Amino acid sequence: MSDLQIIWFLLIGVLLVGYAILDGFDLGVGVLHLFIARSDHDRRVLINSIGPVWDGNEVWLLTGGGAIFAAFPKVYATVFSGFYLALMLLLACLVLRAVSLEFRSKQQSPRWRSAWDIAFAVGSIGPALLFGVAIGNVLRGVPISADGEFAGSFLGLLNPFALCVGLLSLTMFVMQGSAWLMMKTSDGLRARATAVAKVSWIAFVALWIVVTAFSKVAAPHLWNNYENALTWIAPVLFVLATVAFLLAVRGGMAGSAFAASSISIATLILIMGQGLFPYMVPSFGNLANSLTISNASSTPLTLKTMLAIALIGMPFVVGYTIYIYRHFTSNVVIDEHSY
Repeated sequence: MSDLQIIWFLLIGVLLVGYAILDGFDLGVGVLHLFIARSDHDRRVLINSIGPVWDGNEVWLLTGGGAIFAAFPKVYATVFSGFYLALMLLLACLVLRAVSLEFRSKQQSPRWRSAWDIAFAVGSIGPALLFGVAIGNVLRGVPISADGEFAGSFLGLLNPFALCVGLLSLTMFVMQGSAWLMMKTSDGLRARATAVAKVSWIAFVALWIVVTAFSKVAAPHLWNNYENALTWIAPVLFVLATVAFLLAVRGGMAGSAFAASSISIATLILIMGQGLFPYMVPSFGNLANSLTISNASSTPLTLKTMLAIALIGMPFVVGYTIYIYRHFTSNVVIDEHSY
């Protein structure tokens, strides 16, 4: 196990955190789109709250996939082939979601807009759920043969543990989305977003407890690294951030709620990463066949070259993200240029 392999394991974790925080809130807004809006104007406000940023947020997912392909090609080959149908479904949802945003306001017909509203919600619920199901399968482990090939089936991916993680992911994104809407809306919409934030917090905490307890049986290897006392820092920070979210919501502090939710997401992913290490994809039933950061990585030259490219390119991605979010800090105002 080399330092470069560990660095790339951490970098992929950072990209995953960036995606979950940023695309997480706009997926959450899409999930809530049909439930807290009371009029066409309300729905336009929700859509335009993410309008300037949603496509940029998805860059983190693409970058993460590219990083896995470059740094751990065996993981890319095994997971992407094994999860093929699920990934095609995810892609279909993302395409449907993007088309819905662009087409919804092209006509004034209520039926036209209602159809695209439903498509937008479905295109948001699907990725929010599938993201968690995929992570749940990686945490639990997938059937891998001795030569590193996926040896399972699509239905096998729909196991109870992965589905529970999928529901946890869905509620996590709803919680993040509701905090975003608290910052970007006012009056009735903000009040309804606040109410959703409180309910989603309860669901999130309950599902986290279920998944944590379930992991002791379904994925006991995740607990091996927690014999080290330092690894418990992340769970403590997660609990503190999750509690801080509820306190901020009750106090009407939207920015603090969003920050607390983001920290909660980041620390939850850190907890999962600590549990997985040094595995990239554990082999269900036989850990000896697992893909690790050692046996699944690219050559040292490739890792070094890609690291140099990442160090050059990442500042541009981070800089662009900071600029966009600083530019669109105010509440949503609907005008002739809005969706």
